[in-house]
Amino acid sequence: MTKAPVAISPAPRARVQAMKEYHPPLGSRDALRLDFNENTLACSPKVREVLARISTGELTRYPEREPVEAVVAAYLGVEPAQLALTNGVDEAIHVLFEAFLDSGDELLLPVPTYTMYEVYASSTDARVVAVQAAADLQFPYEKLLAAITPRTKIIAIANPNSPSGSTATRAQILEIARRAPQAVLLIDEAYYHFHGATVLDLIGKIPNLVVARTFSKAYGLAGLRLGLLAAPVELMRWIRRVLSPYSVNSLALACLPAALADQPYLDWYTGEVLAARAELEAALDSVQIRRWPSHANFVLVDIGPQHAEFARRMRAAGVLVRDRSSDPGCDGCVRITIGTRQQMQQAVEALNTTIAALRAH
Repeated sequence: MTKAPVAISPAPRARVQAMKEYHPPLGSRDALRLDFNENTLACSPKVREVLARISTGELTRYPEREPVEAVVAAYLGVEPAQLALTNGVDEAIHVLFEAFLDSGDELLLPVPTYTMYEVYASSTDARVVAVQAAADLQFPYEKLLAAITPRTKIIAIANPNSPSGSTATRAQILEIARRAPQAVLLIDEAYYHFHGATVLDLIGKIPNLVVARTFSKAYGLAGLRLGLLAAPVELMRWIRRVLSPYSVNSLALACLPAALADQPYLDWYTGEVLAARAELEAALDSVQIRRWPSHANFVLVDIGPQHAEFARRMRAAGVLVRDRSSDPGCDGCVRITIGTRQQMQQAVEALNTTIAALRAH
């Protein structure tokens, strides 16, 4: 009798087997969403108007991103050849790493920072060199300069950074670019609208500078998955070779010009967040909760050993926050996204009740 063949599953690359897994703690999010740094209210009403006009016939055609890229480039003051729209900033990071990281290369990464940098780098044959921030979680400028070697191929800096909310200065960015001419310097400006400082104007003037942006935060388009990379033409031609031609969907492309055109709405929402951030910081100070200065739409706070219980009790009170205690240098820390002033009044009430209950124990 012939034995049945033994089932053998195909094995992935060794590098994929060694990759870190990322599991976003989504689950039920039917509460005040202060856990993912999203726009907590809504996108521009003009985006909804565009969605209402899209016909089913339009969905039968492959998306064309170049006309919209030209609109975005004009809005941002760069050349169309210097800009590529992506499926969220995650795809922007992924394709950049795939284009430039090779065996023996190093990714220089100040930590703590956005988790997906290390995840995407781990799918390549490059080595991640982590530069740990000090206890104040400020940008580790001097330590990063000292870590640059001839093998440094990409330096990734979130500016402002998550989860700390800290920033690198323009002068620091320029010096890093000068010290590492062999490396791509990625400045991820996902939270630009809550900070106001940018180096986008230096695209094409600094040959190794690349800037990433997202439309998931201030613009409120996280569900449409829209991001961008801006880079010198010489670098962009290699990035486009890796980038899928149809990764940005038609609905996103149709809505983006309307979102960009509604500057009053963007200004109103960012103004709400900045005012609410100041109010939350004052509330944290009043109950003597240690926090870090933030230039983004979130605040990192030190809850201590009760961090997990704090997040659980806040959820029970209808407010979702993000436990970041496992991030390097963030033991006991929780990150709180900032919404509108009215939303943050609810959050402060829940926070005060939760802190009082934890201290009573």
